[in-house]
Amino acid sequence: MSELRLEGVTVRFGSGRSETTAVDDVSLTVPDGEVLGLVGESGSGKSTIARAAVGLVPLAAGRILLDGAPIDVRHGRRPLQMVFQDPYSSLDPRMTIGASIAEILPRGLRRAERRDEVVRLLELVHLDATRAQAYPGQLSGGQRQRVAIARALAGRPDVLIADEITSALDVSIQGSMLNLVRELQAELGLSILFISHNLAVVRYVASRVAVMSGGRIVEEGPTTDVLADPQDPYTQQLLAAIPGRSAEPVSRRSHP
Repeated sequence: MSELRLEGVTVRFGSGRSETTAVDDVSLTVPDGEVLGLVGESGSGKSTIARAAVGLVPLAAGRILLDGAPIDVRHGRRPLQMVFQDPYSSLDPRMTIGASIAEILPRGLRRAERRDEVVRLLELVHLDATRAQAYPGQLSGGQRQRVAIARALAGRPDVLIADEITSALDVSIQGSMLNLVRELQAELGLSILFISHNLAVVRYVASRVAVMSGGRIVEEGPTTDVLADPQDPYTQQLLAAIPGRSAEPVSRRSHP
């Protein structure tokens, strides 16, 4: 896998008096083979970061690097693959699950190889191979999200970006989806940018966490350190909102 680095990234929408800055001079690193959790409330800019990374929105300033070099999308390969919040909207309802996954596979594979790879990817996300013949509308929300992950992995990405992938799912199946993310990261050594508004979710999957508010990163560090002693008041608010956590102020980390 690879290191994804954002340097001074700024994203603006609109122009003139209606111009708004959604992301303001953000620098961020997803370490090689690790999960970086990006957490913040709705409108904080975290999903805009994800879309900028995969080229869906243009940068007003800054750059996005993969292993120190600009991202190369030549030959149709996209080294960053993204899984979106709504699994149904990311899948063509007229295509079978198998066809949807197969269209992302690298070119040059023989038909039998493509079929075998679709089966492998379905099994990797704990779906039966027979699901390859099903359509998205025949699957549950959790199953569709597993398909979306398999489809992203079919592109053989260097970095996987997961944007609020559990927030549209029933609470009863969110845990199994988070377990899948942890399992895939460990088995494949994936570098993952995991985006969520829920600090408890990020705590479960990420080795590092960055907290975003108002288009800026307000705090970043190892997940255990940030959760044990958050420095920014906004991070403290997010932490206090986790069920079972005390809302009492925490001591501040000392710095050399």
